[in-house]
Amino acid sequence: MNDTAVDYARVFQALPGMVALLTPELTYVDANAEFLRVAGRTREQVVGRYLFDVFPDNPNDSGASGMRNLAASLARVVATGERDAMALQRYDVEDPERPGEWAERYWSPVNAPVCDADGKVVLLVHRVEEVTELIRARGGPAGGRARVLEAELYTRARELQELNERLRQAHAREREVALALQKAMLPARRQVGDHHAAVRYRPAVGALNVCGDWYDVVDLVGGHRIGVAVGDVVGHGLEAACVMGQLRSALSAACRVASGPAEALNVLGRYAHVVDGAESATAVTTFIDFDDRTIAYSSAGHPPPVLVHPDGRVEFLDRATDPPLDARPDPVPRPEARTAYTDGATLVLYTDGLVERRGEDIDTGLARLASSLDRHRDDDPDRLADAVLLELLPPGGATDDTALVVVRL
Repeated sequence: MNDTAVDYARVFQALPGMVALLTPELTYVDANAEFLRVAGRTREQVVGRYLFDVFPDNPNDSGASGMRNLAASLARVVATGERDAMALQRYDVEDPERPGEWAERYWSPVNAPVCDADGKVVLLVHRVEEVTELIRARGGPAGGRARVLEAELYTRARELQELNERLRQAHAREREVALALQKAMLPARRQVGDHHAAVRYRPAVGALNVCGDWYDVVDLVGGHRIGVAVGDVVGHGLEAACVMGQLRSALSAACRVASGPAEALNVLGRYAHVVDGAESATAVTTFIDFDDRTIAYSSAGHPPPVLVHPDGRVEFLDRATDPPLDARPDPVPRPEARTAYTDGATLVLYTDGLVERRGEDIDTGLARLASSLDRHRDDDPDRLADAVLLELLPPGGATDDTALVVVRL
């Protein structure tokens, strides 16, 4: 059955709950049969009339607030375009057959917008659950406070469900924005001069777990050289992704003018000191000189790069490791080390999402990485990167982001 075959007017009238449609000016457009039955009104008494002319407050109750509370809720929906679940309301109703006689009634309303193509609220859906009998069944007037409390708990539970759904949607939107920012800042880099490079980024599973991992590959001034770096910002979500963007851009610029990776990290550390959210971020930078076949490197609290030699020997570049960025109150020059390689070697940089697992020593993850790199060392960088991710990441996805750079030397 397609949409054109559905009689939505009949569906509206058949809804088992009380539902009415209002204009933003609070005039009734329609009300379903259940609404009219429970409210004790006919369609002619409702449609086309102002909401509070049909259901005013009880003039005999000086503390009546139902009309004021409902008006405020509907105004919020019109202003924000978002659903509003109200707390339990006592809203007495006049008997249409006996003017001047008012029945004590309790209602649990939810108000929702209907928007046009431009996002403007054009109708209000006013859904109501009457809970008067529920309250009366819990002890009558003598148990009023306990009855109201029970109904309040019922209403609050429903409000909490709706709030959780809103939060889920908000987190999903934030995740999409953060991923878009990371994607824009982490472009694919396939060729480095005559050398092939593969880059991979895998976001964490879960709407809340978009993190601040980054990678970068830059051409260096002087000779046949490139800089390759990866880093990781502490935290999750859009804020971490924004900090990531700032640090990546700063390190990229520093690498182009620094004499070596240690100096580049020194500059980045001073910059991180004035960036909110950059505390304890980690990074590792390598300068590859293709002319003299050497790699200079320096690490700020980051897992060590891996150099896979053509004969299968796996070397962790861990002789220049220092605390994370902004870990010291006063800047101290960072260490730097250098190692040689032969043609056909492979340099691998990564973030901790690839090797760290809860309840497991990181050496276990590093050993797993070394074994995978050895097995696939003859593969081209793209196939090697895919194989490593397949073997090291959990089948359902990791709880931390993973960035990976593979450069064939």
